Amino acid sequence: MPKPIFYYLFLLAICWSCTENKNFTKDNIMNSSINQNINTDTAYFGSGCFWCTESFFQRLEGVEIVTSGYGGGFVENPTYDDVCYKKTGHTELIKVVYNPKKISYDELLEVFWKTHDPTTLNQQGADVGFQYRSVIFYINDTQKQKAEFYKNELEKSKIWKKPIVTAIEPFKNFYSAENYHQNYYNNNPEKSYCRYVIQPKLEKFKKIFKDKLKKEN
Repeated sequence: MPKPIFYYLFLLAICWSCTENKNFTKDNIMNSSINQNINTDTAYFGSGCFWCTESFFQRLEGVEIVTSGYGGGFVENPTYDDVCYKKTGHTELIKVVYNPKKISYDELLEVFWKTHDPTTLNQQGADVGFQYRSVIFYINDTQKQKAEFYKNELEKSKIWKKPIVTAIEPFKNFYSAENYHQNYYNNNPEKSYCRYVIQPKLEKFKKIFKDKLKKEN
């Protein structure tokens, strides 16, 4: 499989770590209206706090819906407290529904790798726990092959001093998080976590991915 041009941009990338109602509605998601004539694909990523991850992927041209949630575990319909304080096996994830004619899975992987530290086990910055692990859940063989290929290439490139611990696993399940978690940064830009953790990372993200952003961003 040939390396795409964007692979070489990793050498210049900045790696970051991210330091109650259960009824989910699409109205809480940025750009939630999907044209029914568009054929979409879906991707699932875990890279620390889903508030951070959601804010990045929402701003990409071609991404239609980003949903924060929990997945990979064995407890049905988990709550935030369940995932944080009990052994559910779940990880904080985002579900990305995207238009493959505007953005490819390869490009989504690029964003995934560049917007968190894939070398810290069960941790992103001050967020520590199994729910914050770095993971890609693939839904087909193509996604699996691409995720594994880029992980191997990045390992060989030695961009990070420590080994990559990102897990690549078959999709198992996904449960939407509570309403207040959805579209979190956009709805709460003045809250401390948003101002001091997400906003600085988002500014870096916008500079690196300026050619991939939606026009309003």
